[in-house]
Amino acid sequence: MSTTFGKCYDPNGSQFGIPTYPWRYAPEGLATRRQLRARGLRPGGQPVAAQVLRPRYRRGPLTAYLYRIDRAKPVRPMTPGKRAALAKAMCARRTCPACQKDAGYVIPTSLGMCVPCAYPEEQCAA
Repeated sequence: MSTTFGKCYDPNGSQFGIPTYPWRYAPEGLATRRQLRARGLRPGGQPVAAQVLRPRYRRGPLTAYLYRIDRAKPVRPMTPGKRAALAKAMCARRTCPACQKDAGYVIPTSLGMCVPCAYPEEQCAA
């Protein structure tokens, strides 16, 4: 067993407070939020059951919290109101505040406007 593996292996939770496993060594029946979402599930208010740690050079370890799959609830379905609100928000992100046109992409926050409005001299040269 490597020392890195040993530092991240605490199935009793005595060192970290909750059961801790090395990256890719979590037991069956536990999943991260993304893994639950891929199965069409959500944590549903349950507490964190365990964590996995992935050591990184020069920085602290990367942590992923694990939830029990048997306690997970199905993802709530998208309502028509929520779908309309998301469509309206995306439309606002795509509309240029300078020319009021739909840019066809999300306006970069670094520019604050569409590319033709941000760089008009380059559009004339082309």
